[in-house]
Amino acid sequence: MSSGLEINVGLMGLGVVGGGVAATLVEQADVLSRKIGRPVKLKKVLVRDRTKPRAAILPKALITTNPEEILGDPAIQIVVEVIGGIEPATRYLTDALTAGKHVVTANKEVMAKHGPELMSLAQQKGVNLLFEASVGGGIPIVGCLMNELLANDVHSIRTIINGTTNYILTRMAHHRTDFRQALREAQEHGYAEADPTNDVEGHDAAYKLAILATLAFHTRVRPEDIYCQGISGLEAQDFRYAQELGYAIKSLAIATLADGAIQARVYPALVPQDHMLAKVDGVYNAVEVEGSLAGKVLFHGMGAGRGPTTSAVVGDLMDIARRLGQERRPVPAVQLHNHLRVEPIDNLESKYYLRLNVSDRPGVLAQIARILGDGTISIASVLQKDADPAKQTAQIVITTHPAREASVQQALRLVAALPVVQQVNNLLRIEE
Repeated sequence: MSSGLEINVGLMGLGVVGGGVAATLVEQADVLSRKIGRPVKLKKVLVRDRTKPRAAILPKALITTNPEEILGDPAIQIVVEVIGGIEPATRYLTDALTAGKHVVTANKEVMAKHGPELMSLAQQKGVNLLFEASVGGGIPIVGCLMNELLANDVHSIRTIINGTTNYILTRMAHHRTDFRQALREAQEHGYAEADPTNDVEGHDAAYKLAILATLAFHTRVRPEDIYCQGISGLEAQDFRYAQELGYAIKSLAIATLADGAIQARVYPALVPQDHMLAKVDGVYNAVEVEGSLAGKVLFHGMGAGRGPTTSAVVGDLMDIARRLGQERRPVPAVQLHNHLRVEPIDNLESKYYLRLNVSDRPGVLAQIARILGDGTISIASVLQKDADPAKQTAQIVITTHPAREASVQQALRLVAALPVVQQVNNLLRIEE
């Protein structure tokens, strides 16, 4: 390690976020140094292709395509990884920690799948591993769960944690845009990738929820433990009917703890219009944490993008640099001392919204109600909408009292088999 006062940083990745980090370290070097108390220098930047045009203008001597110029350089104390994806990022992070370097990462997928192992390695090597930017962009939720909220027994986390899906749902709700059009607009604005699967199918949110749940409940929660349902099945009618019933539709990532078990799920859900999460629109994110001492605490802000994510990355970097300057111990690793089970979605108890296309004739509702009743599913309300005299069909919207997921799914299979039911259009949970 460097024995001088200067703190040297190796940056791995020079995309949107990497460019923001590089620009901040170079252009605001004096400001950062004053805040930290020691000069911070960007010593080397790893890229895949030297010839690619880049927004960040850096001296050519800083650029390398060889990771060993960062991982093998004893003068570099802090490695910042903003490459994304599982490999080679996991290998680089492991090698950096093994070499005794402090690490800052924005990699949600790596931290969701391999975070506990990396945190354990960092503890063994006596170095810091900080990952605020992996969840929620500029929202300081990771640090709060690891520090400010540590005295709490966390009961639940309810989040809107993917800006792409929230933008799409906002457009569908307020502008009556269909899913495909809203997705195209999100891509045109740079909010959605060319391949939006990770976002719209809920995988991105599941990675983030796995990280938050692991920290909150002090137990290992893996992405594959989390039930995922995307938003591509939503239609304009769902938003219209939800509004009539007093709800907004949001893609939620939820983890709750009850009776010694965790329930973790990502899905579009109906949320009461007066709830705080119902008012989170556009690309904004929000995280509501309910703790034993703090009660309900809401974090709200820009969840992605160059600015917010750069803020989180550089904030972690400054925290480590200050610790180095003051010769303080590394941030304590999260202790995963609980061994809680994660329950399957079948055990969820929730209210439900069902939208069915049925034959418009007497006795249809009675047949459906009989099946639901046999499954101990109690109907809370029924709306009959959008009758089509030519086809002799109508849409029925049913909301239920709390019922068990497995019972609802079984009843829905029986309902779908009725000759009078043309199609089961949608099933959504209602989160009160």
